[in-house]
Amino acid sequence: MDLENDTIVGAGYDRGELLQVAEAVARDKGIESEEVIDAMEQAIQKAARSRYGHENDVRAEIDRKSGEIHLARYMEVADPVENDAMQISMDEAKRLNPEAEVGDFLSEALPPVDFGRIAAQTAKQVIVQKVREAERARQYNEYKDRVGEIVNGIVKRAEFGNVTVDLGRGEAVLRRDEIIPRETFRPGDRVRAYIYDVREEMRGPQIFLSRTHPQFMAGLFKQEVPEIYDGIIEMNAVARDPGSRAKIAVTSNDSSIDPVGACVGMRGSRVQAVVGELQGEKIDIIQYSPDPATFIVNGLAPAEVAKVVLDEEANRIEVVVPDDQLSSGDWPPRPECAPRLSAYRLGYCHPDRGRRI
Repeated sequence: MDLENDTIVGAGYDRGELLQVAEAVARDKGIESEEVIDAMEQAIQKAARSRYGHENDVRAEIDRKSGEIHLARYMEVADPVENDAMQISMDEAKRLNPEAEVGDFLSEALPPVDFGRIAAQTAKQVIVQKVREAERARQYNEYKDRVGEIVNGIVKRAEFGNVTVDLGRGEAVLRRDEIIPRETFRPGDRVRAYIYDVREEMRGPQIFLSRTHPQFMAGLFKQEVPEIYDGIIEMNAVARDPGSRAKIAVTSNDSSIDPVGACVGMRGSRVQAVVGELQGEKIDIIQYSPDPATFIVNGLAPAEVAKVVLDEEANRIEVVVPDDQLSSGDWPPRPECAPRLSAYRLGYCHPDRGRRI
């Protein structure tokens, strides 16, 4: 059902078909048929007020069983009357309904409106707007609680490096700074990404995806490693230099299970599945330690360190570098990942002169 091109109320449809149309639109847009019928009633009501006068309280109601349209003019019983168009005196009200009281509303049935071209177009615009608002509300309510999930979608379009992804029941944006370097997408490509934000904006809900977020990698490991999904293995820290290198620190709640080995998998099958999704990003899986110095040493592996100096007051760790590591060109190691694993700031020092590298 194309709301933009079809006239739902008016010459395009017989009134007995309204319920069928409402159900078709609701299925197409993923909303309740009641919301579509409410939009129809408001559209008919607006057109009827144009016919009978905007100063009158004209209301429309669609019978939920037959689809028949009922129009009525409502007037409030008042004493004294201040608005002749919307109020009726107590004496007149008593003649119509002996039980009427001040504040009650009396209705007068009106003949159906024969929609002209302009009125039908206006009604259609109201319905389109109301249905669009209901669709946006449904999309926002559906995805606002899914932040932190990994979703699959199909690329709808790619413009200026930004990718629009069709999630089936909504569209999401994968911005170019959230795409792994050297990664390209074309319309029709399947993509897997991490929902990191959902915002309700004037133009509708905006769903933002990422493939560079550290938690995207964490979510992939959760999907590939059953022990992580079951809570036997915990991911304590994750750091990424997207497209280049990543590190993940893990511990096991079961002493009989090696957390690093479980994440690597048989012949590296589990970690390679994640590496493949991350376009060849090199992943180091390390053992987590509650001791900051030990944790940093593990995080810098396979590089070696001579000594670690911990300054808790300055929230800093100085790593003393062996001479052979300096001469081999292995130092400083890639600084993008290791410092992000810990809350401490990381610095590198020469063993003799204390020179920072």
